[in-house]
Amino acid sequence: MASNLIVARGGVDDVPPITLSFWRWFLFFFILFIFNFKYLIKNYRIIKQESKKSFFLGLMGCGVCGIFPYMAGSSTTIVNMGILYTSSPIFIILISYFFYKDKINILQFAGLLFCLLGVFSVILKGDINLLLELKFASGDFWMLGAALGWAIYTVMLFQWKSELSFFPRLTLISFFGFVSILPFYFIEHTYFEKALINKEFYYWISFAALSPGIIAFSLYTLTIKYLGPSTTGFTLYLYTIYGAFYGILFFSEILENYHLIGTILVFFGIYLVRRKNKNEIKA
Repeated sequence: MASNLIVARGGVDDVPPITLSFWRWFLFFFILFIFNFKYLIKNYRIIKQESKKSFFLGLMGCGVCGIFPYMAGSSTTIVNMGILYTSSPIFIILISYFFYKDKINILQFAGLLFCLLGVFSVILKGDINLLLELKFASGDFWMLGAALGWAIYTVMLFQWKSELSFFPRLTLISFFGFVSILPFYFIEHTYFEKALINKEFYYWISFAALSPGIIAFSLYTLTIKYLGPSTTGFTLYLYTIYGAFYGILFFSEILENYHLIGTILVFFGIYLVRRKNKNEIKA
């Protein structure tokens, strides 16, 4: 899944960000539809019944989380994107707490504070003057928006149970995903930047649809099957490690001290968030 950071950083040089997101999710949907169309036709009643919720999931999971990282890639680094995306579990906990009354203990609250400190240390690049002067990279905020969108998608995907099996449901979500992007794609194509249809275009679209798309979602589902959702959730935090690796290897990015500090704070915060307190263990 972290390979999407490569697309966000490198793909936008050859394909406009919204165009890249639109065609990625269209191809994603098209491939899944080939293998699931009989099931979907047979369960049309369920699809109609769940269409509004599926549209919202597509808007968040494919629209927001599809466009925002690609918008971020033009003005921030892969290392930054990887670390900032690990703030998504913070939003997941907060959304679950305020809207679904999930309990939060003192350790989890402290963990959230450490995660926030880690995220801000990356945004501020270790320089408090950036906060005082209000100078930030726009890409950092696009990535925070993507993290929030993924949190909303994750919470609602869990809360809204579906009668459809996994891949048909994902096919439906991806359909509404590229449909939700379509108006913005037309605006970008008409008024801002048109994509050049060349080998780079086909390469990035195919890579985005297959690697961080179908393959990643399939492997993620298998991981849930064998390890359970709680343990599988930790894979998101590997974004930081893989993000730094991809950035240094493919884009000659430099690992700064504030990246290390931010990563340590985020991981320590996550440790506190995931750790059960003694009272819960005794219970």
